[in-house]
Amino acid sequence: MSDWLSYKSFVYIIGFAAQILFSARLLLQWIQSEKVKRVLTPELFWQLSLIASFLLFVYGWLRDDFAIMLGQSLTYFIYIRNMQLQGSWIKLPKFLRGFLLIFPFLIALYSFKNNQIDVERLFRNEEIPINLLIWGSIGQIIFTLRFIYQWIYSERKKESSLPLGFWLLSLVGSLMILSYAVIRKDPVLFIGQLFGFVIYIRNVFILLKQDKVLKTNS
Repeated sequence: MSDWLSYKSFVYIIGFAAQILFSARLLLQWIQSEKVKRVLTPELFWQLSLIASFLLFVYGWLRDDFAIMLGQSLTYFIYIRNMQLQGSWIKLPKFLRGFLLIFPFLIALYSFKNNQIDVERLFRNEEIPINLLIWGSIGQIIFTLRFIYQWIYSERKKESSLPLGFWLLSLVGSLMILSYAVIRKDPVLFIGQLFGFVIYIRNVFILLKQDKVLKTNS
């Protein structure tokens, strides 16, 4: 029993560490944006995102939670691409860049080495009914679409930025994941999304005000 509690505590520590980093990136972005009254995208935002995504993917894997793993798998390489656009990716040591690039594939290879056994773990988890799993996965997909939208937007502008659509998709996806976390009784997801939800709303207001000022000046 004590070993199980120790393992569970270890898993939660990983999850909370990821959410602390996710919250730190938003707090950093929010503070810097508030100073200049426009939405900024600091380099550290993407660096913290990548580390947090790495940890949350591991957390989802340890909890046999496909919805969490799906969400992090979809955004992981977008974080890397934004680091490349800002020039911070090339500053990392080569061995670290190589490890970060192959890490998701190593986990996938390890997880599915037993075929049916591992598929059963992820998709027939008694703690996550199939309807809840689908709901959580859809929430993660919508949450991920914000970064696909942001990625396309940034590629067109040839610079990393966070447009209004990014924050609107963040709000919708966050609400769905919050409800998933409540039903799943997952404190890691709940606390992380609750904090982020406030920042998303604030950034929407900043951008709307910024657009209003630009239209008035023009």
